[in-house]
This record gives sequence, C-alpha cells and structure tokens, in this order.
Amino acid sequence: MNTPLRITAFAAVLATAFGTAYGVGGAADPIRTTAEPAAHAGHDRAGGAGEREADKRAEENGSAPPGGLQISEGGYSLDLETRSVPVAKESEIRFAVRDSAGRKVTDYRREHGKELHLILASRDLATYRHLHPIRTSEGTWSVDAELPAAGDYRLFADFTPAAKGAADLTLGADLAVSGMYRPAPTPSVSNVAEVDGYKVALEGGLRPGVSGRLDLTVAKDGRPVTDLQPYLEAYGHLVALRSGDLAYLHVHPNGAPGDGKTKPGPTVSFTATAPSAGSYRLFLDFKHEGKVHTASFTVDAGEASNAPAGSDTAEESEEHQH
Repeated sequence: MNTPLRITAFAAVLATAFGTAYGVGGAADPIRTTAEPAAHAGHDRAGGAGEREADKRAEENGSAPPGGLQISEGGYSLDLETRSVPVAKESEIRFAVRDSAGRKVTDYRREHGKELHLILASRDLATYRHLHPIRTSEGTWSVDAELPAAGDYRLFADFTPAAKGAADLTLGADLAVSGMYRPAPTPSVSNVAEVDGYKVALEGGLRPGVSGRLDLTVAKDGRPVTDLQPYLEAYGHLVALRSGDLAYLHVHPNGAPGDGKTKPGPTVSFTATAPSAGSYRLFLDFKHEGKVHTASFTVDAGEASNAPAGSDTAEESEEHQH
C-alpha cells in the first residue's frame, strides 16, 4: 500500500526543463515538506486483492482484521497533530486518541508497563522504531524521534482504553518525512539476523489463518545468551508488518519473567497468526547488558489456510495478540 509520491508543480517544471525522468523504483524523488492531512486508513487501502479478500474472510468468520489499517475503530480515533517532520533531524511528534464524542482520552489500561506503545515504520520497512511517548494530563501524547530516511511512514498507536468494555486497539496514521526519497529494497528472506554483535536465529514461520510458534534464539560471540533482561515486563517483543499495506501484528511472548517457568534466554517464544499470505517483516526487541537491540527478519507466509476460524495447531500460550 505504497503512498503515491507527490511532486510539486515547481519540481515538475524543472523535470520538464531538464528532461528528468521520474520513476517509482530507485529514482530519487522529493517528498513534500508540508503534508496534507493523511487519509483515513482502511481496508480499501490494502496492498492487493488477495490481502483484501483474506481480511474480508477474517471479518466474516468473526476473527479480528489486521491492526493498524484504520485510523478509527471501536469508537476511538487517532488524531495525529504532526503531519510532517524533516529527515535526519530530531523532531517532536504529537498526537491524541479521541473518543466518539471527540474528547481526548486520558485513562488507559497499562499493558506491559505502558499505557500506550508507539511504533513507527517506513513504507519500505527499512526503518522501524518502537517508541514510548509521554502524555499530558489533558490527553496529548508526544515523543521526539529522528528518522534517517525520507519518505512516507506509518505511525501505529497500540493501546487499551480504560472505559468499560473497551477492546485492545491498534490505530494507524500516515506521517511524511521530507527530503529526497530513495525506497530501499526489501531484504531477502532469512532465518538469521545480526545486530550490534548479536546473532538471532528464527525457527518456525507465519501461516495464514492458523496460529504457529516462532522461536527466536539469541547468541553473542558464538555463545547462547542466557541472561536476557526484562524489557517492558517481557524478555522480548515482536512486531510483524505485512509488506504492501503494513497490516500490523503485535505479539507478546509465551511466558513472562518471574513466572517460575520462563527462562531469560537464549530462546524467546511467541505464537502468531498471519492475516493473509504474503511477505512480512518481523522486528524483535530484546534487552541485554542494559541496552535494547532490534533484530529484523523477512519471512513469507504461505497460502491461506482452509482451517476454520479459531483453529490452533500450536500449543496453548499466554500470548497477547492484536
């Protein structure tokens, strides 16, 4: 669901004068510095007919559609006050969550130590940030971020309102980062990722419509890491984003620190269900020796399963999945 690049009239004149050819691929295109209000995200913006059909079947079967594709859901809306930021410069991003009456929400249930988790990802999935904004008493959230590449980004707010009967929600909105845009190619599929001197191995995979187990094993200098530190009340956090429309899947690990059975490494286990077949990027946050590291993978989910909704071939887990 790549957002079309908009070239200003001035740039178009220059292009005509100098015979510049603008392409979608590796060409450098200017991203506007003043963004128009982002369009409301919904299933009509899915990356392909197969993805839209899979999401439609999920809704018909009573299972939840992918998160992050909508700016409003369940009576709540994401109000992104910051529409555009400059590239490679620390900037403040401000937003609020509003209820059906338009009021800013100020009361949330804490989930893994936070009232709200904020994810930022570029449309080409080359840049990923898991941020922790702060909230004012009147309901405005803010966070400083420095984004290294220009282009269109998706902002995801993952939260649960404290209101009675409110469900877990992941709402999304678009953020423009101004500058010269060079979309990065999607990294090849791999079950091994290296980051900051760590090697993380992935065992298992995503299956459309069926929950499956994902085991991620952390090693450093060729030795298993057996002293992972709790990060946001867990030994790891996993986010999956579907290439094309950035459908969002946030999965917490099976087990928790201090439960008497979950070890601090080297393996962190998750259970996840892909909303459809397609390519996904997985981002694992883990903490060791006082620092948080992010390992990323590209995986392919196979053909959609014919299993009935609610079927589960993986062992029962305590995962929390949006």
